[in-house]
Amino acid sequence: MEAARLLRSSRYAIVFTGAGVSAESGIPTFRGSGGLWRRYRPEDLATPEAFQRDPELVWKWYSWRIRMVLEAEPNLAHKAIARLEEAGLVKAVITQNVDGLHRRAGSRNVIELHGSILRVRCTRCSYRSILAREPGDIPPRCPMCGGLLRPDVVWFGETLPLGELEKAWNEAAKADLVMVVGTSGVVEPAASIPLAVLSHGGSMINVNPEPNRYTGLADVEARMVATRFFRPLLRELGLAR
Repeated sequence: MEAARLLRSSRYAIVFTGAGVSAESGIPTFRGSGGLWRRYRPEDLATPEAFQRDPELVWKWYSWRIRMVLEAEPNLAHKAIARLEEAGLVKAVITQNVDGLHRRAGSRNVIELHGSILRVRCTRCSYRSILAREPGDIPPRCPMCGGLLRPDVVWFGETLPLGELEKAWNEAAKADLVMVVGTSGVVEPAASIPLAVLSHGGSMINVNPEPNRYTGLADVEARMVATRFFRPLLRELGLAR
């Protein structure tokens, strides 16, 4: 299996994931078949302007998504990536996802480019908190100053957190292999991170059931869902449990 060979021979491999890696945990993707943006418009639910216009509507949608994330469990793909890190074959996981499933699966060096849906922050003061359940009041308010709380995620039109983005670019600069899993590769600047690995002569494994931005650029093309790819990979590497 060529993917196993690349991982074994790699000096510094990283994983870059998108919504597709969590789809088999029951969390809908955004752009694929049945994706959330086919049913909802981003500008109505995931922009600062939408929140300013109707925070209750935005929070009702996010409350539903928070409940879905809290009920979800990491799938084989999340667990396999964590196992690869534990075995020393993967050094970092860079994700566009906000569901926290990589950490729950056991991955340690996780860079969350778009924040976390399970965190909230105040729009008025510096208060931040982690959610153990969906908010009781909609929209929720800050216990410190009474300001509106918002999900601690990156909305359309907002910049990525500079610290996380810098970490991701640093990981890409060190990597000689990037495994891209479950992303269309259209959201910038995140989508350019795997390309940075290729730019200095690194290799790519591209796992996605549909053609994406990286199709034709990768050394290994796996046109399949993530769990179907990782099951034989773990067996080949002697990491199956």
